[in-house]
Amino acid sequence: MITSIDQLDLTKQYTYADYLKWQIAERLELIKGYIRQMSAPSREHQEVSRNLNHFIDNYFWGSKCAYFTAPFDVRIPRFDKKTEKEVLTVVQPDICVICDESKLDKRGCIGAPDLIVEILSPGNSKKEMREKFEVYEEAGVKEYWIVNTLDKNVLIYTLNEAGKYIGQRPYVEDEIMNSYTFPELSIDLNKVFV
Repeated sequence: MITSIDQLDLTKQYTYADYLKWQIAERLELIKGYIRQMSAPSREHQEVSRNLNHFIDNYFWGSKCAYFTAPFDVRIPRFDKKTEKEVLTVVQPDICVICDESKLDKRGCIGAPDLIVEILSPGNSKKEMREKFEVYEEAGVKEYWIVNTLDKNVLIYTLNEAGKYIGQRPYVEDEIMNSYTFPELSIDLNKVFV
């Protein structure tokens, strides 16, 4: 039985079946089959998440779309051309919105959510900015927010017709931000950043 990350080879690709067997206390994600440790969220991270959730909960209350907060597994299948095998990415976004009910099962979501929000922490900035950006773009996540608590801004990326992310201008702490996928979802960033 795997009970510690030290028992795993971090250079090896793993499957979702492997992931389900582990009895590890630390939170982990699989990015294209490779293990990535998640840092414990800071108090500031949790406050920003709670504040964003307030706006998101109010907007989606009673709609067909559902939103979830971490820990919540989002499984994104991908075919690896080099190994000719299906590789699974398993992430736990800070917040995700899923409007297609068929993507939900008892373990979480399989397939691309409509919106993913990742709140940066000092230990995960490179991961969010590079690996997850690529995974979310490739999977077809319609809108991806990167929330930077240190600089108090939000970057929004939306998919264009070619399936590539287009960056919008940064939103800063004293602005009202609107989602592009859900235009009536309006967020007062003064009430998000503490």
